[in-house]
Amino acid sequence: MPARIPILYVILSVLVLVSVVPMYFYSAQVESINRERLITNERLLQNTVTRSLADDISQHQESLRMMLANLSSALQVASGGDITSAHVEAPELRALLENFVSSSEDLAYATLLNADGKGISAGRIAPDAFLQRELERAYAAARDGRVYNGQTLVVGSGKSSRTVMLVSAPVMYGGRFLGMIGSVVDLQFLIRRLQEVSRGELTPYVVDSQGRLVAAATHDYATGQDMTNLEIVKNFVEQGSKAQLVVPTREFSVGGKNGVKMLGTYSPVTNLDWAVVVQKPRDDAYRGVYEMQRTARLLALLAVLFSVAISFYAARRITNPLEVLTDSSRAIARGDFSQRVKLKSRTEIGELAATFNTMSEELEQFVLDLKRAANENRELFMGSIQMLAGAVDEKDPYTRGHSDRVTRYSMMIARELGQTEDFIEIVRISAQLHDVGKIGIEDRILKKPGALTPEEFDVMKTHTTKGANILRPVAQLKDMIPGIELHHESLDGRGYPRGLKGEEIPLLPRIIAVADTFDALTTNRPYQNAHDPQAALKMIHSLVGKRLDPDAVAALTAIYGRGEIRIQRPSVPVLTAEIAFPTPAKPEASREQAPDTAVAVETTRFWFPAEVAFPRCGSRVSGVRFRVSGPSFRFQV
Repeated sequence: MPARIPILYVILSVLVLVSVVPMYFYSAQVESINRERLITNERLLQNTVTRSLADDISQHQESLRMMLANLSSALQVASGGDITSAHVEAPELRALLENFVSSSEDLAYATLLNADGKGISAGRIAPDAFLQRELERAYAAARDGRVYNGQTLVVGSGKSSRTVMLVSAPVMYGGRFLGMIGSVVDLQFLIRRLQEVSRGELTPYVVDSQGRLVAAATHDYATGQDMTNLEIVKNFVEQGSKAQLVVPTREFSVGGKNGVKMLGTYSPVTNLDWAVVVQKPRDDAYRGVYEMQRTARLLALLAVLFSVAISFYAARRITNPLEVLTDSSRAIARGDFSQRVKLKSRTEIGELAATFNTMSEELEQFVLDLKRAANENRELFMGSIQMLAGAVDEKDPYTRGHSDRVTRYSMMIARELGQTEDFIEIVRISAQLHDVGKIGIEDRILKKPGALTPEEFDVMKTHTTKGANILRPVAQLKDMIPGIELHHESLDGRGYPRGLKGEEIPLLPRIIAVADTFDALTTNRPYQNAHDPQAALKMIHSLVGKRLDPDAVAALTAIYGRGEIRIQRPSVPVLTAEIAFPTPAKPEASREQAPDTAVAVETTRFWFPAEVAFPRCGSRVSGVRFRVSGPSFRFQV
């Protein structure tokens, strides 16, 4: 929680509470009432539609049964109760059958069969194998004295296809079975009614007692398709004869738990064991509810925005002077002491602003003095570091300028790797001081022109820990110590002083190691002549993954490829001096046996002019004038 709440927020909150909260509760109450009414109306609509369709189907079925009963009576009268094989094909019976079929567009076919299974038929379709099987089932039911309502079938193909159903009734006379009248009803009337209902964005269809589709308004469902995968159809099948005449509208899912939420209901057609089902996506069913909610919320939002705007204007009139003073205070807190409060007010706030401006002027002068002193201290600190690094370089004439070059290379590598300026500053100081520990190495080892013995090299390796120990008491240099202590570690663990491996080595010493190696290879040393930069890079690449970090090496290569590193070769040649000693002596450095067995020859290299030290002598040879006529010369002591 903030320590201080702005007055503007307090005033705004009070005005918004007074104007918006009552309006919100009123609109929420009105919205809730209207929402319940819309939901109830939608459910009543679905119940009304299904009940109406179910009643239409029942009435149509009753009408068909009455027509069959009338036809049966007419046939009995016309035949005198005799429709045996000799009389079944009588013209008057055929005329009655044809008149029956033509009396309704919904009758596609009719047949009269006697007790021997023979008879006559009339209609505009011819029974196929499926319809023929239905006729056989109907005839068997008629012999048992039962009315038969068959399954829905599709006859024909393409545009001429029709959904039909067989309805039959027995022809009885004096309790004696005479035959059967079967009629094939074209369910196009039912499909037309379903299509009319579907224009109201409902999806109506009819299923039988086993959950198979009888008819639908669209071709999305096929006649005879099992619809029990829908929860509402499954519920009807499970209810069976117990199904209520009025079923409450309910919500269910199509396609599993994550499927489409639907709202639907059904009404049973009792005389056919069918059910009329109507369903609709819940979002579409409650669209009016949602639109009403969106409209109400939009109006509420507009009212809130209007109230907030009025409240904001009124609050700003009160808080503007305080805000000006607050902004100026924050600017000074950020270090901008040039800010002044420009506020014209005759109240106590105006007096406070004048006092604030006086304080700002005094603070600005005080901060300028502090910054000047801080810059001086920093320059003194950096100068001390450079002097310390220079002292190391001066102690070893072979590495003069080495710390400056390594610092420059290291900073360039760090920038190429995308490091922050704070990290680059750490790199600069650490690289400048990376060899500071050589101050503690004896001159006889540090300045030795020839190869070091294993014992001398062990002493030389201590310069990393010596440097870290020298700087460790300085708290400000804590972050720089890893670059000084670990820049001779190797990724393969063969480095010193700790033998760290891979990611155990921080990034800082990895960068300095690459820069240090590059400078060592491109400058003259007692043990080697300077290499060409490209040759040096090739040698460095051979050490990638073994000793040197691959990312830092890649960065150095990219920098050199752009021409940002230029190597100046020494203008003074490196000369070779040889000194002969009597054979009884046993020189410690590398020697070659001269042709004269009386002397041993020792070789060293140096920049001319310079003092030359020979390990055999244990002292420096100086004050000798040399005549240089080539890359090497010889003198004898």
